[in-house]
Amino acid sequence: MRSGNLLEGKSAAMAADFKLEYFLGVSFSHHMEILSKTSDFAERLFYIREAALGHWSKYMLRARLKENLYHHKGTMPSNFSLAMSEDKQYLKAMQMFKDEYFLDFINTEELDLSDPQDMDERVLEHEIINHIRDFIQCLGSGFCFVGSQHRIVVDGEEFFADLLFFQRDLKALVVVELKKGKFKPAYLGQLNFYLSALDEQERRNGENPSIGILLCREANRNVVELAIRDYTKPMGVATYRTADELPGTYKVLAPIIEEVPKLLDAAIINENETNM
Repeated sequence: MRSGNLLEGKSAAMAADFKLEYFLGVSFSHHMEILSKTSDFAERLFYIREAALGHWSKYMLRARLKENLYHHKGTMPSNFSLAMSEDKQYLKAMQMFKDEYFLDFINTEELDLSDPQDMDERVLEHEIINHIRDFIQCLGSGFCFVGSQHRIVVDGEEFFADLLFFQRDLKALVVVELKKGKFKPAYLGQLNFYLSALDEQERRNGENPSIGILLCREANRNVVELAIRDYTKPMGVATYRTADELPGTYKVLAPIIEEVPKLLDAAIINENETNM
């Protein structure tokens, strides 16, 4: 079943990996939300599993449903099928990453940028670091932040990887390189170099080879697949969107959804104070 896109085999994979504890680990309101917004059995299992593992609130679940997360996970163009020798690791990696990430915590209007295209890599990185918990939630469960501008020294020369994580489920370091514009094949050479250096200098016994993700504003899937297939280090290419580029309805509702838990907490506190 090895291919760059796992949607065809997703049903079997979801059923095989599903545990009763996932079903019992989410609330009745979560189940009702999933049932009302999905029609496919595998898709329902997916959201139940993700909600249980990620400890999603109902509001986070709604956001992920609006993002159509199920159809973005497992579809990232990569060379995982060639670069990962173990089927289990390959399957985990394909299900771990998405082809598109919604960075709804970044608003270019608040950054005084008239056009999202004006945001360069350093500004993007700065915003991600300032909202690192939100970014980790975008990535999914099991990601641990190691650092930004991670220093790599080779024969006295210094190099810096944008963002470095450790993925507990994959047992591997993950480098995320940020690019403000459209994907270029040359970017893969730089990322491949970082992975080689990390595997040689920092990878520990028992860990799997480091994984690289290029996060670009745009990417032509056919160009990516042609450019990436002959590399031996596991790499993938994903795109991102900011709050300004999210679907209109979600863009309007997102701030309201974020404020609801705060309003409820305030109401509970006021009620408790009144009853005292």
